[in-house]
Amino acid sequence: MLRKTSLAILVGLSFSTLASAQEGFRQHDAHVHGQVEFNIAQDGHDLLLEITAPGADVVGFEHAPENTEQENQLKAAVEKLSQADLMVQINEAAKCTIENVSVTHTLGGEEHDGHEHHDDHEHHDDHKHHDDHEHHDDHEHHDDHKHHDDHEHHDDHGHEHDGHGAFTVEYQYHCDNVAALNKLETDWFKQFPATQAIQANVLTDKVQSALALSPAHSTVSLK
Repeated sequence: MLRKTSLAILVGLSFSTLASAQEGFRQHDAHVHGQVEFNIAQDGHDLLLEITAPGADVVGFEHAPENTEQENQLKAAVEKLSQADLMVQINEAAKCTIENVSVTHTLGGEEHDGHEHHDDHEHHDDHKHHDDHEHHDDHEHHDDHKHHDDHEHHDDHGHEHDGHGAFTVEYQYHCDNVAALNKLETDWFKQFPATQAIQANVLTDKVQSALALSPAHSTVSLK
């Protein structure tokens, strides 16, 4: 877990630098319909892929589910994103195995973590802050637009997130033959056809780069 945390920090620091040079896409792309962001960082034998995607690309909406159909779509999307091999493939010679998967989203203002709970305390403390005052009344009588999202009624999801719910996915791999690590291919465009482009940012021992992926060009060079 410490290794994963250091990799996540490395991703954030390294690609925030790239973002500054590219008009801050890291701050805004998650809210651009049709565009997803891949951040790929390698540290020793560990490889971390962080994906940020607008809800519209994944489930077709960016707000809390409003009916059973949308609830089922959301559950299915989380399940699909939890299967790393459906999203990406790393060249076999590198002998990479998945060690950690984290899928979170902000649709409806409630941070959902389908596999682990290390992110919950970082991203969704808002409802905890209200546990000691008006907790029993807010869910039934108040929209409380200031701090929490009324996740039972979803009356104020537009106020808290401006309708821009997004997914954050992390895949952590351990690669036995890291010297052979040279490419990553993604089936994201097949799994989520609404995506028009992927901004891929790469930081490895061999290369630091930023490139655009499309349905016709979905391979990322890692060397």
